[in-house]
Amino acid sequence: MGRFFKKKQNLSSNKNESTNETTDKPVLFDSLDKNVETISELFKDVDILRLKYINCCDRRLTCCIIFCDGMVDQSVINESIINPLMLSSVKDTDSVYTLMTQVIQIGGMKETDNVDEIVEAIAYGDTVLFAEGLGQAIILDTKGFQSRPINEPENEKNLSGSREGFTESLLVNLSMIRRRVLTSELKMKSYTIGRRTKTKAYICYMDGLVNKQILSELYRRLDKIDIDAVLDTNYITELIHDSPWSPFRTIGYTERPDAVVGKLLEGRIAIFLDGSPAVLTLPYLFIENFQSSEDYYLNFYYTSFSRMVRIIGFFLSVIVPSVYIAAVAFHHEMMPLQLFINITSERQTVPLPASLEALIMLFVFDILRETGVRMPSNIGQTLSIVGALVIGQAAVEAKLVAAPMIIVVALTGITGLLTPKLNSPIVYIRLMLLLLATAFGFYGIILGVSCVLIHIINLRSFGVPQLTISGKLRFQDIKDTVIRAPWWMMILRPGFAEDRVRSKEGGKS
Repeated sequence: MGRFFKKKQNLSSNKNESTNETTDKPVLFDSLDKNVETISELFKDVDILRLKYINCCDRRLTCCIIFCDGMVDQSVINESIINPLMLSSVKDTDSVYTLMTQVIQIGGMKETDNVDEIVEAIAYGDTVLFAEGLGQAIILDTKGFQSRPINEPENEKNLSGSREGFTESLLVNLSMIRRRVLTSELKMKSYTIGRRTKTKAYICYMDGLVNKQILSELYRRLDKIDIDAVLDTNYITELIHDSPWSPFRTIGYTERPDAVVGKLLEGRIAIFLDGSPAVLTLPYLFIENFQSSEDYYLNFYYTSFSRMVRIIGFFLSVIVPSVYIAAVAFHHEMMPLQLFINITSERQTVPLPASLEALIMLFVFDILRETGVRMPSNIGQTLSIVGALVIGQAAVEAKLVAAPMIIVVALTGITGLLTPKLNSPIVYIRLMLLLLATAFGFYGIILGVSCVLIHIINLRSFGVPQLTISGKLRFQDIKDTVIRAPWWMMILRPGFAEDRVRSKEGGKS
């Protein structure tokens, strides 16, 4: 990441250079040869650049089309650009307007004299037409580069519901949203991020539902981004989110079109980035870490039970190791007598203290999990299962690890898989609670849990509290949190859709 940012000590020295670049900015001429030479010089050493001269309109006009091979649809160029130009008999060829309205047969076109816009269009798969005697160019939409087919996201698979997932193609992703929301209230505004990559991004929202203060705050933060390249949505997340040092996310992400549409209808904002299948959604509530898009396709009884299981699994994943250490090392009276005798007899043959034993086993489990993720899918799953079984059984037989510790680590790992969106915070919170339990027992656990809860309560996402605690218990405030109420009882939208969020709270903390 660091290599993309400007070095502060070079800003002053580059000031004069940037001024000269602005002064020497290339412009278009009435001469076709000069314009082609200008573009060719800008694309020097780009061997996929293609130039084709055409004598059109009964040889009264000479044109040249420029495009990048492999980025365009050749059939569109041949049938909608070259053939109409060569077969046209239009006599009035002294204006770009005539070529656009009477000759070229293509849907998307635009006239421009901005060289930067022309370069960006060619690099993005468009074709640019220059004509002799005209000081403007025509940008023609001929994009035809290949993209990954639409498949179900690997990390967000559902048993029911839509099987569509976003791809790396920005226009394909936008089309999947557009055909699901057939109203003019759905707004899609383009944005360009990255000084060198000039990556295309789109900000999507429902005009009648979005909180205008949150939208203004988003544009303010996006305008502050100063980076060479934006290759994935996580670049944007790290640059605009609240509480940058917090392990918890304050901006959501998903690869499912149905999930994005659902959030747009709640008044949220979605950020699409070209080249990334992950779409950002904001503001982001803490309860979304335990929600799934499948929750709305199943019976509300089962969904509510599943959410409660995920929440319990999160607490078990971060607390179980520390509770075991506190009970074994400090609070023996908290365990039943027979359980205490069994654990003590098992630990008499183990050389390491319980806390160090837990740290090592959790670290080994994380190694196995990371290895399974990085390996090919057919090998990774086998490696994770066999590795855990072999290492665990061998460690117990060799008297290196007590058998209860294997149970604790297994329970910790399995419950952690219930909430994949909290994988990163779980690791840090679990380690912190384990160290506090090693030093202070249950008092340390209570202290650590209190600090985590205080931090979560103070988290904000673009001015919206991630965990809202009010003195009044209203059903409409909890209808889609720990439980999922039936559709006929979910009447009101979330509170952040109202224009009541103070602008001061939208800044980074």
